[in-house]
Amino acid sequence: MPTYEYECRRCGHVFERFQNITDEPVKRCPKCKGKVERLIGTGAGVIFKGSGFYSTDYRSDSYKNAAKQEKASATSKSNSTASGKTSDSSTQSKAGASAAPGKA
Repeated sequence: MPTYEYECRRCGHVFERFQNITDEPVKRCPKCKGKVERLIGTGAGVIFKGSGFYSTDYRSDSYKNAAKQEKASATSKSNSTASGKTSDSSTQSKAGASAAPGKA
């Protein structure tokens, strides 16, 4: 059941009523008994669950294949860069290890 918001035309009192959709709207202010107007509310928050709500859910097969290829090439590039850095750091650690016993 939705919550409706009303405003009194006479005194300006704003109030809410938790009503069924089929209920008659409130016609009188509870404070001054003046006429009320139902306000346009923001409504309840909507939660979209499942697939089909985002533009990316309906991508074409050619787009999906191109994205997979691009991701695979980016992954292979980052792996080759990471392996290059690993070999450099292992070389430096070997040099540092051989220098340390000479100092002692």
